[in-house]
Amino acid sequence: MSVLTEFQLEYTLLEDDLPPVAAILVAAGNATRMGGSKQMLPLLGVPVLARSMRAFQDCAAVRDIIVVARSEERADIANLAEQYGITKLTDLVDGGEQRQHSVENGLQAVAEDVGYIAIHDGARPLVTPAWIEKTIEAARQWGAAALGVPVKNTIKRVTADGRIAETLPRSHLFAMQTPQVFDVSLYRKALQYAGEHHLSVTDDCQICEAAGYPVHLVEGDYENIKITTPEDVLLAEALLRSGEEKA
Repeated sequence: MSVLTEFQLEYTLLEDDLPPVAAILVAAGNATRMGGSKQMLPLLGVPVLARSMRAFQDCAAVRDIIVVARSEERADIANLAEQYGITKLTDLVDGGEQRQHSVENGLQAVAEDVGYIAIHDGARPLVTPAWIEKTIEAARQWGAAALGVPVKNTIKRVTADGRIAETLPRSHLFAMQTPQVFDVSLYRKALQYAGEHHLSVTDDCQICEAAGYPVHLVEGDYENIKITTPEDVLLAEALLRSGEEKA
């Protein structure tokens, strides 16, 4: 029996029997391209991380929120949580040298009865409770799921000397987003595999892929952007204003 089929059978449960979900918000980056902490940048007056936390606070499927941050920002984040009514925050933990180490630190703070973890970039403040819920539902069926959107541009593979080697089929290419949601026992096994094989990854799906666990893709929303450069702040605020006008 394939791993995929096993997960489909194992996690098709009655709603009342579903184990709790903990969100791990990764907010420990150095933000060198922003010239300072992007987590505290205001978007129409509300800090980036506060918006991210609030989305998980408002998602009924999430019970606990764990924030992984730089040690010098933990007090500020605790104040943000209090200010914006983030009652689900259960722990603030220090980040690691790389993203996967930060996630591992967050995983150590997950309660024993938690069945799923939703790993999210703290700098994706426009995620909505509906998209979080949709990804969690997919993970409950498949064991692992992640948001992504089809790429809009033609993608080329380029050689080390700058020569175009091939054009990749755009219909099969997706830009990955977060949250990425995993059965917690599956993710622990994948993380152990990554450690044993000294893998360095850029997103959490890669860990599961490398360990042989399939990840189900949930087509997301182009507005779920990550704040990386100053231009992203302008775009995020424009999207927020547009949303307010439609409401």
